[in-house]
Amino acid sequence: MGTPQPRAKTPAPLDGFPEVLAQARDGSPPACQWLYESVAGRVAGYLRLHGAHEPDDLTSEVFLRVFDHLRDFEGEEAGFRSWVFTIAHRLLIDDHRRQSRRPKTVELSGPMTDRVSGGNAEADAMHAIEQNHISEVLADLAPEQREVLTLRVVGDLTVEQVAEVLGKSRGAVKSLQHRGIAALRRRLEEATP
Repeated sequence: MGTPQPRAKTPAPLDGFPEVLAQARDGSPPACQWLYESVAGRVAGYLRLHGAHEPDDLTSEVFLRVFDHLRDFEGEEAGFRSWVFTIAHRLLIDDHRRQSRRPKTVELSGPMTDRVSGGNAEADAMHAIEQNHISEVLADLAPEQREVLTLRVVGDLTVEQVAEVLGKSRGAVKSLQHRGIAALRRRLEEATP
C-alpha cells in the first residue's frame, strides 16, 4: 500500500464556464462538482482564517445556498467566485453573531484528551502550529485590513470583487490592502534579527 497521491486540481471545463453553468443549472453532477471544486477550498480557507466555528460545515452551507440560487446568478467565472464569496462573507457574519450569543464550551482536561482517540498526532500538531502562526500574524492587522487581504489572497478575488463583497469602494479596498501589507512588512522586519 503506497502513500496516497494528492488529489489532482479540477480541470478547466472543456466547454467553457457558461456551458458548465448551464449544465449545473440543469442538474448535471459533473458540472455541479466542477463549480464546487473550483472555489470550495478557498472558501473553506477564508472561513477558517476568519474564525468560523465550524468552517467545513459553513462551507457546505455556502454551497447549499449557491446551488439553491444558481438560476439567479448571471455572469462569468470571476463573477461567480465573487458571488460565492459574498454569500460566504454574509454567512460568516451570521456565524459570528450566533457564536457570540452561545455559551462558551470548555476544553477537555489533559487526562481526558489522552483517552480520546484521534487521527495522526504529528499531522494534527503541525496543522495547529501552522494555523496558530497564520492567525497570530493576521491578528495584528485591523479587522478590515485582514478581511481585504484574505479575500485577495485566499479568495483570489480582484480589488473590484473584494469591493463588491464588502460593500466598499475600490479606493477603500486598495487603501486597506496597502496599509495591511505595510503592517505585515513591519511585523516581519521586527521579527527578523
